[in-house]
Amino acid sequence: MSEKAKMIAGEMYFPFDKELLEDRNKVKDLCFELNNTAPSKSEERKALIKQILGKSEDDTIIESNFFCDYGYNITVGKNFYVNHNCVMLDCTHIRFGNNVLIGPNCGFYTAIHPIDAEERSTFMESAKPITVGNDVWFGGNVVVLPGVTIGDNVVIGAGSVVTKNI
Repeated sequence: MSEKAKMIAGEMYFPFDKELLEDRNKVKDLCFELNNTAPSKSEERKALIKQILGKSEDDTIIESNFFCDYGYNITVGKNFYVNHNCVMLDCTHIRFGNNVLIGPNCGFYTAIHPIDAEERSTFMESAKPITVGNDVWFGGNVVVLPGVTIGDNVVIGAGSVVTKNI
């Protein structure tokens, strides 16, 4: 099984595998391009968002700055809006439903690093998916940790660190 397949499946994998490095560099170049495209160039920005994300709708809006690790593991529904300075560490799937609003400075982190120092020194890691339902609003400075599922019609208050399902 490839390191990429292990990563997406949530198994331990080596993130500095050649294929994964190439995938990260490709999407980071696209994020750089998005982050340096003028807000008034909405069609160019939409095209870049389509290249970055695994699945998005035509009405998806992502404000700069936006950063992700792979992009292809992120899927979004209709009426998806991301405010400034969002980070999505999408080592495995991050799925958003319809009508999701994300405030500024939010982070969605699927990556898990070993707690044991000796094991951590091998640079091996794993990931757990994040799933978000429909009609969800994230206030500013929210962090969502690996393995969390957030249901429909939820508001996550500013400054929250979401460690458990809601």
